[in-house]
Amino acid sequence: MSAILFALTSYVGWGTGSLLEAIVSRKLYSYSLLFWSHLISFILLSIYAPFALSDLNNLSFDILIIIFILAFVGIFLGTIFYYEALRAGNRALVGTITASFPAVTVVLSLIFLGDRTSFQQTIAIIIIFLGLTLSILDSSSIKGKNLLTKSSFFALLAMLTWGAYFAFIKIPVAKIGWFWPNYFTFFLFPLILIYIKFKRVKLEAPNKNNAFIPLFVSTILVRAAELTYNLGISKGLVTVVAPIAGANQTLFVVLAFLVFKDRITKQQIAGIITTLIGIVLLSVFSV
Repeated sequence: MSAILFALTSYVGWGTGSLLEAIVSRKLYSYSLLFWSHLISFILLSIYAPFALSDLNNLSFDILIIIFILAFVGIFLGTIFYYEALRAGNRALVGTITASFPAVTVVLSLIFLGDRTSFQQTIAIIIIFLGLTLSILDSSSIKGKNLLTKSSFFALLAMLTWGAYFAFIKIPVAKIGWFWPNYFTFFLFPLILIYIKFKRVKLEAPNKNNAFIPLFVSTILVRAAELTYNLGISKGLVTVVAPIAGANQTLFVVLAFLVFKDRITKQQIAGIITTLIGIVLLSVFSV
């Protein structure tokens, strides 16, 4: 049951954090947002690091290499792919594709990590993915569009890399606990600065357009979501935690409607309700 609670906490943290990130994205260029959020994360997590030193007793060179590979592929490249997809094409299609990463996580966990789900859990997971697709997919905005575009290609890469990261991060989490795999990820934040220089994009100040407060709060929420996700998979199956936590875009849709007055369709309402039903069923079947 604790895994479910951590998954739900991650769901709320990612959903609300994504909303604040959307606010910041209207104030800062996306790569500036990415750099400052990672730098803030590194600083904040460094404060806690001395209290978790005992967990490093099981750290090996192999585990450290796995963490850095996952961080580079899943966080650095995955986020770059996501931003390039948004820059190149339809946001509705990009959002639908990338938000499907928990499906990749579930499949990889079943194949490589030995996770197993009951028939009832499988049905609940399918319901969650169905609801997530309905809540995010704006069929009217992509009707008649060519789906095999540069944008959709980058979105698929983001989906695959994120899905792999959130599946295989369980390997280091099982060895050194919930904190260090996430913390080590942010040692790579200088790579973002190098990429910004490569793209010849100006790094904006974090307080530009009064962006710092929502940037700081969103960073805390998203990092908390990642850490509670790690806690969840340390106590339960990835195949259970990932669909719940990864369905956070349904919460984002509701919050965006309340805060930004974004249009919300009957299809999205049906998708949100379907997703919540799936989450409740998965929670019940996982007790």
